[in-house]
Amino acid sequence: MIVKMKKYVFLVYHKQYATFLEQLRDVGVLHVAEKPQGIAENDQLREKMQLAAKIKKTITEAETNILPDTIPHEVTSYNGADLLHTFDALQAEKVRLQQLIASTQKEAERMQVWGNFSSERLKELSKEGFVIQFFSCNERKFKPEWETSYQAFEIDKIGSTVYFVTVNPAPITLDADQITLNTHNYNQLLQDVEAQNLLLIAHQAKIDAWALQNINNLKHYFLKVEEYIDFQKVELNTEVTTEEKVMLLEGFCPEESEEMLNALLDELGIYYELSNPKIDEDIPIKLKNNFFAKLFEPITKMFALPNYSELDPTPFLAPFFMLFFGLCLGDGGYGLLIFIAATLLKKKLKPELKSYAILGQWLSMMTIVVGVVTGSFFGIALDSVTWPWLANVKHLFVTGTNYKAALGGYDPMMVFAIVIGLIQIFFGMGINAAKIIKQHGIKHALAPIAWIVGLLGSAVTFGLPQFGVKLPSGVNYIFLGLIGISILLIVFYNSPDKYKNPITGALSNIGGALWATYGMATGLVGDTLSYIRLFALGLTSSILGGVFNTLAFDLTSSMNPVVGWLVVLCILLVGHAINFGLAMIGAFVHPMRLTFVEFYKNAGFEGGGKAYQPFKNRL
Repeated sequence: MIVKMKKYVFLVYHKQYATFLEQLRDVGVLHVAEKPQGIAENDQLREKMQLAAKIKKTITEAETNILPDTIPHEVTSYNGADLLHTFDALQAEKVRLQQLIASTQKEAERMQVWGNFSSERLKELSKEGFVIQFFSCNERKFKPEWETSYQAFEIDKIGSTVYFVTVNPAPITLDADQITLNTHNYNQLLQDVEAQNLLLIAHQAKIDAWALQNINNLKHYFLKVEEYIDFQKVELNTEVTTEEKVMLLEGFCPEESEEMLNALLDELGIYYELSNPKIDEDIPIKLKNNFFAKLFEPITKMFALPNYSELDPTPFLAPFFMLFFGLCLGDGGYGLLIFIAATLLKKKLKPELKSYAILGQWLSMMTIVVGVVTGSFFGIALDSVTWPWLANVKHLFVTGTNYKAALGGYDPMMVFAIVIGLIQIFFGMGINAAKIIKQHGIKHALAPIAWIVGLLGSAVTFGLPQFGVKLPSGVNYIFLGLIGISILLIVFYNSPDKYKNPITGALSNIGGALWATYGMATGLVGDTLSYIRLFALGLTSSILGGVFNTLAFDLTSSMNPVVGWLVVLCILLVGHAINFGLAMIGAFVHPMRLTFVEFYKNAGFEGGGKAYQPFKNRL
């Protein structure tokens, strides 16, 4: 749910203002309202924000150098600017060494063709009057007479390129590329690369040690800068009144925390006005849900926070999202893998990240349930195997083999996907009606409620007889009456505010009803059909898993048993890894699509809420 907020307006004497802000930050419950025109340009604030971004980037880079199972040092005395400068210098030296290794390696490759020559020997020959030159050219350009005229000796030929050396009493010019040798030969350059790699390893160890010692100092420095930014923003959002003697500040506080804030204000003798915020104000959003729904808040925040006048969609989407995930993944074996992985990660993750592992456990448990119900486990169709211990329960699995005939030839999971889709759509329409009641009152919600009653009533009155279900006459008349009342409300009362003039109001409502009917007719069908993807993705996952199982055992049936089982293991591991990866992508993407498109549309979700961020101490 969305936590109710109270609006505060403070008037503070300017000499008392700095002390007031310090104590307000200590309480840490007020979300400072930003001025309608936004925060004015401020060079000092901009510099601090750039510094905060720099520190955050440094923390991210430094954390990659902290080895597993090592505990960073506690915060010590430090100079923030020196921390950033030192780390930049360490990183610059690392980059220099990496570039040096790369260039030396490249030079070694260039010198490889010339072998392990001796630079000293070449100098001695030069002193004796021999001019030794090194060339390369395409083999078509190499002339055999060079061997006699210029004492050319072929050293090597790589592809179509000839490498050769000439020995003469004076320099010569040839139609070839002259090469300058490095003072180190190939082997010596490789030794240089090895030595440079050792330097890089030693330097990396230095960076690792520095990161272990200073990562908490960096984080502490970041929080200090963020605190300064918060303080500066509050000051910039303060209006100066009464000849710069009185400071005016506005903000929002959760209803549950107002007693704490009021106690501080009364203690300091601060004048303040307390009121319920108006719907059209930029009211911050704080979500408060039970343990289960809270796990799904990150999914809500991925799209947008609700605005203050709506309902929090999190507790409503949570059970559907979990079910959709299980249906899309569709295999109990894969669900078991996720559960094991999430349980192991839960023990190793930081406290603030453990909720993601717990969410993974809930999603995996639903996947296991769906896999057991539909009889799919690592691609094995449990209703078709001949295992004796399954003989008495095979008929219970919800599969086409067991239930298709009873459903007129339709697969039971496809029918279930459409039914659960319709349930979510009508549930969303109900949420939309509740939201309209909250925002505008019951009269504006009568038409949306009429759509729900009319559609459901029509489904019962005209749909059930198609399946051989006959309603008693009295019940049938009641539903027909509800349908009639719903039609009247939809046609003549979809926009009650337009009845200031009866004739134009009636015409406007009729036009609105026609347009709404068109939208409902096309939208409801399209939205319902979208839920078939739940069946299709789950079926694809199961079938593809079964294909890899069949492939593994059919291809190895004639192999040596030992070799055959090794090949089977490889095919199963690779195949199911591919299938699992594809299924996981679908199991996250498509439930989110159904939630953010079909459900949110029918629930009339508006979004646009700004997260509640209290002015508080960060250290």
